[in-house]
Amino acid sequence: MAKDPIKDRELYEALRDDGASQEKAARIANAAAKTSRSKVGEKGGEAGSYEDWTVDELRKRAAELDIEGRSGMKKGELIEALRNH
Repeated sequence: MAKDPIKDRELYEALRDDGASQEKAARIANAAAKTSRSKVGEKGGEAGSYEDWTVDELRKRAAELDIEGRSGMKKGELIEALRNH
């Protein structure tokens, strides 16, 4: 039997139910399993709101994450793609 790559299955499933992508849910669940759920929640929030970013900044970040179709996306679409990655 293969070992489950998801370290906190309950949190993973809750995040998926809330609409998070598989990758994002796995990243958060595994990070929470390393420390604690509250510590993972404290890590975010330093980059500011995507709404404050320029389209060029959003596209650059999307490129870093290899989000497909980014060159044709409008600002709102880029924000949604980044948040759901």
